[in-house]
Amino acid sequence: MTYYVIYDGDCNLCVTFTQILAQFDQGQLFNYARMQDTQTLAHFGITAKECEKGVILLDSHDWGQRWQGSAAIEEIVNLLPLGEAFIATYRCLPGLKWVGDRAYAQIRDRRYEWFGCRTKPHDTPYPVNPSCSLSES
Repeated sequence: MTYYVIYDGDCNLCVTFTQILAQFDQGQLFNYARMQDTQTLAHFGITAKECEKGVILLDSHDWGQRWQGSAAIEEIVNLLPLGEAFIATYRCLPGLKWVGDRAYAQIRDRRYEWFGCRTKPHDTPYPVNPSCSLSES
C-alpha cells in the first residue's frame, strides 16, 4: 500500500521532515507532492485553502481516506516500523495528544518565522505520479 504525503515545499521544517522520511522509507510506503504543485493537488481535489491546515496524508487507493495536520503526522509515524507502539503510548498518556495537537497548530502557523522559508522549492526523489493513481470512480 502507498500513501501520498502532501507537504509544504517552501518550509524548511517540512522539507527536513520529508527528507528524513524519504531517506528512511526509500519510496516503499510514501510518495510526496509539494503543496505548491497545484496541478497534482487539483488531481486529488485538494485546494490551496485546505493546505493551510497543514500536511496531508492520502491513502493512494482511497483518496477519501485522508488525514491532516497533527493527525497526518500521527498516522505517518503509526505506519512506520515500531510506530504503532509509539503512537499508542502517545495517545494513552493523559493530555499528551491535546498538547501535541496544540503544538502542531503553533508550529504550522509560525513555521516560516521559526524555521525559515526556502528560496527554492524542494522535490523528493519519490514524487506522487497522479497519472499512475487510481481514478476516483
